[in-house]
Amino acid sequence: MSIAVITGSAGLIGSEAVRFFAHLGMHVVGIDNDMRKFFFGEEASTTWNRKRLEAEITNYEHFDADIRDYEKIQDIFGRYGNEISLVIHTAAQPSHDWAAKDPFSDFSVNANGTLNLLEATRHYCPGSAFIFTSTNKVY
Repeated sequence: MSIAVITGSAGLIGSEAVRFFAHLGMHVVGIDNDMRKFFFGEEASTTWNRKRLEAEITNYEHFDADIRDYEKIQDIFGRYGNEISLVIHTAAQPSHDWAAKDPFSDFSVNANGTLNLLEATRHYCPGSAFIFTSTNKVY
């Protein structure tokens, strides 16, 4: 079975990608640690959506991991290796205003987290497609 790794899997774009690729019959590995709660408060938490995905989609596996933690990302990618055929990266800190008040956290999530995913892809599943989503806030 082909595997899709989706970061930010409990967020808006990530969860729709989970549903789409699970419906195609892929095993979907989701990575999401609910940073929206940290960025925007309790009301922005995506825990409810993660629980819904876990309950409704049998070929979905969730990892509560921070994309900035390269060791954890390596563990996840190493577990599946070349079985990963697709990586969809939707995890990010999307707010320009928030970035201005904590640029180090913003940069570490958006830049270092993305680098970690690219490196894990290069080392463990170099033939897979890598789709990076973003918002105009990054630019």
